[in-house]
Amino acid sequence: MTRIADLLASGRTCSFEFFPPKTDEAARALEQTIADLAPLDPSFVSVTYGAGGSTRERTRDVVINIEQNIGITAMAHLTCVGHTRAEIDSLLDEYKAAGVSNILALAGDPVVDDSGDVAESEFGFATELVEMIAAKGDFSIGVAAHPEGHPRSPDLYSDRRHLADKLNMADFAITQFFFEPEPYLRLVEGLAAFGCTKPVLPGIMPVTNAAQVVRFAELAGAAFPAHLVARFDAIADDGDAVRALGVELASELCQRLLDEGAPGLHFYTLNRSTATREIATNLGIDKWASRSAEAPK
Repeated sequence: MTRIADLLASGRTCSFEFFPPKTDEAARALEQTIADLAPLDPSFVSVTYGAGGSTRERTRDVVINIEQNIGITAMAHLTCVGHTRAEIDSLLDEYKAAGVSNILALAGDPVVDDSGDVAESEFGFATELVEMIAAKGDFSIGVAAHPEGHPRSPDLYSDRRHLADKLNMADFAITQFFFEPEPYLRLVEGLAAFGCTKPVLPGIMPVTNAAQVVRFAELAGAAFPAHLVARFDAIADDGDAVRALGVELASELCQRLLDEGAPGLHFYTLNRSTATREIATNLGIDKWASRSAEAPK
């Protein structure tokens, strides 16, 4: 079993995020996307988990299929809000039995039932899930980081302090997407001020549909800088131009992050491959995995 903590200890990583498909057609599209990205020899891939376990079985099945049948190290996202400890324990046992050794531990959004009430949960915070996974043993544990602060954090100081405590219990973090390098660099500096130097992988989402990304950014609490909005607005009627600009800007962001010592890159693919492959070409990534990459300088 390959642990992401070990990959990060030996060099830079390149990884991709997918979401579980809802239909047979979407499943075939994801299969093709994975095949298109496989030549980049990703260090690992991750699969998201719907709120309140709404994609529990689909996430599990995709993760296990990638790990066992496709031969790429897979990481399962796992949210705990709205779950019982018995449910989480059972799922972790399934992953362990299937040879899946990497979990991204997330709190998740509060689950609201049909009457508008927040569903009861035996978990309140991601730190509780991290503790539970660590107690099971054998798992490499990742957590989420928000360069511009979690939407529910009262201030950046509290956000960084809480994240440092959480990350010190885990092996690495993956950030929410952002559009300029400074939020990521400030995040790493802020964690270091609390004595936390665990690897923080920057999450990259190239803009291929400006309106869609603006919606995602609003939900995630990520600022879409006004000067970038203006550049995309100027070409809003030309889809090809929007995608080309998105790839160009993401490539520049990735190169700056690598120059600044980022331990790797994690791409939010939205189950598509084209933009990610173009960015990889721009960066000169060819079979770039931790086992063959140079260590960060």
